[in-house]
Amino acid sequence: MFKFQTKCKYEYFRTSVILAYINEKNRPYSAQDVFCNLQKQHGLGKTAVVKAMDLLAQEGKIKEKTYGKQKIYFADQSQFRDVNDADLKAMDKQISELSAEVQTLTQSCRQLDTELKELNSSLTTEEMMAEIQELKAECSGYKARLEKIKSATNHVTPEEKEKVYKEREVFVKEWKKRKRLASDMMDAILEGYPKSKKEFLEEVGVETDEDCKAVFPNT
Repeated sequence: MFKFQTKCKYEYFRTSVILAYINEKNRPYSAQDVFCNLQKQHGLGKTAVVKAMDLLAQEGKIKEKTYGKQKIYFADQSQFRDVNDADLKAMDKQISELSAEVQTLTQSCRQLDTELKELNSSLTTEEMMAEIQELKAECSGYKARLEKIKSATNHVTPEEKEKVYKEREVFVKEWKKRKRLASDMMDAILEGYPKSKKEFLEEVGVETDEDCKAVFPNT
C-alpha cells in the first residue's frame, strides 16, 4: 500500500511538472524535447515523460497532433484569454523595453567584470604599504650613500682629472707607436724566416696584444 501511494505521488508530481512546463512555454514540443529540457532539473526518465504526456493528452489537459510517426504536444489554447491587436502591440513594446534593459545590463556587467579583473590584478592595500616601506628603506640607503660620497675628502678635482686624461692619451700614443715598430721589425724578420708568423712568435716567446686580449682604449 505504501509503495502504491509513493508511486501515485511520483506520477502526480511528474505530470504536474510537465503540464506546468508546457503551459508556461506555450509552444509545440515532442516527448523527446520535454525529456531533454526537464531531465537535468527534475531527473525524469524518457519513458516516464512519454507516459505522462500521453496521459495528459488523454485527460484533455494538453493537445496532441501526429505528424507521421511523431507526436507533437502543445498547451490547450482554450485556457488562455484572447489577445487583441492592442494587447499584442503592448506586449511588443514591453518586449522591446525589456530587450533594451537586458542589453544595458549586459554592458554594465561586462564593464564591472573588466573593473573587477583590474582590481584583482592590482596590489592590495597591505601589499602597497609593504612596497612603500621597502622603497623608503631603499631611498634611505641611497641618501646615506650620497651623503658619504659628499663628505669624502678624496674627491678628484677637474684639474687632476684633466691631467689623468692627458697622461692616458700620451701612453696610448706611445703604445701604438711601439706596436707599429714591433710589427715592422717582425715583418722584416719574417721575410727571411722559413716558418709562419705564429711559429716565429712561439719560438721567440712573444705574446701579442691579441693573445692577451688587449685593445686600444677609446680616446
